[in-house]
Amino acid sequence: MSDKNSPHDGAQTQPGPESEPPEAESAAQRMAREVEDLERRSETAARLFDVRRIIGGLFVVYGVIVTIAGIFASDADLKKAQDININLWTGIAMLILGLVFLLWLRLSPTIPPPAPEEAPADAGGTQE
Repeated sequence: MSDKNSPHDGAQTQPGPESEPPEAESAAQRMAREVEDLERRSETAARLFDVRRIIGGLFVVYGVIVTIAGIFASDADLKKAQDININLWTGIAMLILGLVFLLWLRLSPTIPPPAPEEAPADAGGTQE
């Protein structure tokens, strides 16, 4: 019985002092994981909602619509514009502008700034 009590007492003694630091570490680790997850989501959102993507996409969509309207323009529409197919030319220009924005996004993607915690940790590791 004393053998069972000794390990049992030791088991009760060990979790008390040792359970507090792991709980604190696990809480700190959970908080760090949550922060890292939020940073990844923020970086993804920054790339997803880049203004160039939104502007380029809208210009392409509206350019397609206006170009189609220009292709199917009637003679009455052309006479109103002095025989210049304004919808066709404007639609083509909008398509080109939208594609330029999307090409610019593709060639020069947004790079999120480094996390503030990573910079000092890296600098401290290289100096030691």
